[in-house]
Amino acid sequence: MGKPTGFMEYQRELPTKLSPLERLNNWREFEESFPEEKLQQQAARCMNCGTPFCHTGTLLNGMASGCPINNLIPEWNDLVYNNLWQTALDRLHKTNNFPEFTGRVCPAPCEGSCTLGVNEPPVTIKNIECTIIEKGFAQGWVKSHQPIKRTGKKVAVVGSGPAGLACAAQLNQVGHDVTVFERADRIGGLLMYGIPNMKLDKQIIQRRLDLMAEEGIKFVTNTEVGRDYPIDKLRADFEAIVLCGGATKPRDLAVEGRQLQGIHFAVDFLTANTKHILDNHGNGLPVVNAKGLEVIVIGGGDTGTDCVGTSLRHGCRSVIQFEILPQPPKERQPDNPWPEWPKIERTDYGQQEAMAVYGHDPRQYSILTKKIVGDEHGNVKELHTVQVEWKIGHGNRPYPQEIVGTEKVWPAQLVLIAMGFLGPEETLLQKLGVEQDARSNVKAEYGKFATNVPGIFAAGDMRRGQSLVVWAINEGRAAARECDRYLMGETELP
Repeated sequence: MGKPTGFMEYQRELPTKLSPLERLNNWREFEESFPEEKLQQQAARCMNCGTPFCHTGTLLNGMASGCPINNLIPEWNDLVYNNLWQTALDRLHKTNNFPEFTGRVCPAPCEGSCTLGVNEPPVTIKNIECTIIEKGFAQGWVKSHQPIKRTGKKVAVVGSGPAGLACAAQLNQVGHDVTVFERADRIGGLLMYGIPNMKLDKQIIQRRLDLMAEEGIKFVTNTEVGRDYPIDKLRADFEAIVLCGGATKPRDLAVEGRQLQGIHFAVDFLTANTKHILDNHGNGLPVVNAKGLEVIVIGGGDTGTDCVGTSLRHGCRSVIQFEILPQPPKERQPDNPWPEWPKIERTDYGQQEAMAVYGHDPRQYSILTKKIVGDEHGNVKELHTVQVEWKIGHGNRPYPQEIVGTEKVWPAQLVLIAMGFLGPEETLLQKLGVEQDARSNVKAEYGKFATNVPGIFAAGDMRRGQSLVVWAINEGRAAARECDRYLMGETELP
């Protein structure tokens, strides 16, 4: 514990960001640099408490409490405070293959369970993590590491999101020959195409991919396994297969008018936008864009927020974000105690930007879309909604009850559906003969990750359903361990 009184001497402080109006002019990340001495003060706030929860990754009330990849947070906080940055980087890499990703896009359940957070603002764990890895790259400490020897075993990893990349990295380090298959034109899965550039610059992803390729991992793009790469060939070419294809079936909106033009799934909208930026070096706008349009985003989560921020950068006329749930409280409620994830209202970058442009929060809570109406050309024209209040029904399950007299019509020429994902696509699973559970996810026990088909494993959202990037990395690493055990009879992977 570098400074026992640090948590009493220093207040929580984060890097400043470019102003919302300024950052809307481009697609770059907008967090400004933070003086190193200030970051060391933030690290000094870590109490090195006797029973830390920040690294536990326990599920409480269905949500993560602490870090699911068990980052050694108190250790590297202490090392940063004592100016031992390279050792801090070594500690960070022991549990996390990609801290440059999690340090940007993870919601930081570690901070939600920080002991200091019981009665004070928690330690800025996420920012410290990101700074450690970025300093490591800047100093040349992050290098490719070739495995000491090769086993001759070949493994196919299907899907190149965080689970697939983590799995590939671990398997490669113990000497297996790993090939990662991706049906898109670029590696990275949702890291590449599902998260906008201003949250995760794609050069950051490519920087890591280049290192992984130097280490011997083979990446194959524009190849859908089961269609472009036959199943029989997959089985013949590889001794083991790890399925990391994600939960890619978006939840749809089953209302009248859904077929109208101008209604898109959020993931398709975001993917097309990022692809356009990368292919055209940030010039112009994609074919489907929000320029000059009244936009309604249906869904209040991170993906919905990304749609808000993207629409604003396109130059939309207005943007509204619908959320069927009630507005969260400003502070923890008695039924949401520490160290549970704090279910409180957060104003993310997209809402901040909308407030700067229009002078009000774009979010509308407790609102249900009843139908969508189009014009004479089949284009979306307006949404009809009603306010709801939440009641407790059969089996103690909450349900939304419509409030009479709260009907409203909202003009819109672009509607983006950001209501989450239902599970994995089934075509490949059926061709492989892999069983699915009642929720349509791949049936594979957590901790073992083996499917009903010998030699085939599953990890990440494809196995657990839509989840956090840290859970994907957790599962990718653990599935690699079990795959290695299957191939070699034993394993030294964590």
